[in-house]
Amino acid sequence: MKNYALLLISLALWTGSMAQTDTSLTTKSPSDSTSESKKEKVKTGFSFGALPVVAYDSDIGFKYGALANIYYFGDGSTYPKYLHSLYLEWSRTTKGSGVNQIIYDTEHLIPKTRMTLEGSYFTEKALGFYGFNGYSAVYHSKFEDDSNLDYISRMYYKYDRSQLVLKADFQRFLVGKKFRALLGYTFFDTRIKTVDIANLNKGKKDNELLPDTNTLYDNYVEWDIIKDSEKYGGQTNMIRLGFVYDSRDQEGNPMKGIWSEALMLWAPSFTGKESSYAKLALTHRQYFTLRKEVLNFAYRLSYQPKIYGEIPFYMLPFIYNSNTNRDGLGGAKTLRGILRNRIVGDDYLYGNVELRWKFYRGIVLEQNLYLALNTFFDAGLVSGNYNFKSDSIPYAELGNITTESETLHGSYGAGLAIVINHNFIVSVNYGRTISQKDGISGLYIGLNFLF
Repeated sequence: MKNYALLLISLALWTGSMAQTDTSLTTKSPSDSTSESKKEKVKTGFSFGALPVVAYDSDIGFKYGALANIYYFGDGSTYPKYLHSLYLEWSRTTKGSGVNQIIYDTEHLIPKTRMTLEGSYFTEKALGFYGFNGYSAVYHSKFEDDSNLDYISRMYYKYDRSQLVLKADFQRFLVGKKFRALLGYTFFDTRIKTVDIANLNKGKKDNELLPDTNTLYDNYVEWDIIKDSEKYGGQTNMIRLGFVYDSRDQEGNPMKGIWSEALMLWAPSFTGKESSYAKLALTHRQYFTLRKEVLNFAYRLSYQPKIYGEIPFYMLPFIYNSNTNRDGLGGAKTLRGILRNRIVGDDYLYGNVELRWKFYRGIVLEQNLYLALNTFFDAGLVSGNYNFKSDSIPYAELGNITTESETLHGSYGAGLAIVINHNFIVSVNYGRTISQKDGISGLYIGLNFLF
């Protein structure tokens, strides 16, 4: 495993160093007098980042494919902030996940407005499903361990999910560019089914076959914990309203500033088939310079309660922010090291603290490059339970399903980032759980700092 991790890190370093080719005709010197600027080239025109996707996530496996990020900096007066960004990704993983995504982001198409458009289609052949309400849903690793006498299936805590996401967000500048009002709309088309064991067993030897048995999702459907009207997924139309305050000095890795937001998420029942509900998402992030241009500290706190209605089970595992939506607590983008989607409920409370050290800075192949190490601590919990019927759970299964009380879930770890022109960031993070009830550890190689 260590050799495998080292290979992945080496590939990330190689692809990161080759990732970005500047297609601008000119490169000019910056006008300010800071020592950091003296060492850098201000980028102008187009900057094109493209690389094979070489990543690893303990939850979704080895990732392969291709991505490209096209930035336009104009005359360079806003560098390192881009004028336009277009992100494209096509990727697959060895555990059956797929990403087909396009994201466009700009502050310069509509006057005094930041616009973000997204079209994505995600496929998950074996997405984690551990029940509801955090530790109240018992996780038994022995059920997935084929060397244990209590083994059920490596797919026991999995289901199959595909999801189409179409999003349009508009942030209107109210006071300069720091204070903004947000109006957005997101359409989710979510399809759920049990794991396709027959398909996963194709080409396997007899001693490698997955047993054809019920998964936890199958049991929840049979026991009426998951409603018949929701068991195959459904459509959700979500309207986003809120305010954002953003005083960060840069977006890739801020050295100072605040990024706070208050969002109302309303999912009305347009057709009468969907559940109607509303959530609140309050998130505060703050960044401090401990040593100029070298060492910074960052933290994030978020509280996301349900306001009214009933959230369909398939929309529970989501964390909402002004820039993106993420799967619920646990995994690469929320609580590193903890099993992805381990913590699912109506209300969430979570936080992250991170120390980042830029230990190398230079110009490589005409690109501004720095390397950074980070250490972190992540924690979160379900602060409001998802209510479900438990009358149909067999008495013999109660102890395996829901017996414990929810408490804080925590993880800690370290990472490495390769940053090109402040915006293109290849990151490697390794996290370990505090409690094995959340798994053991996770290794993640992907793009960008966590926040």
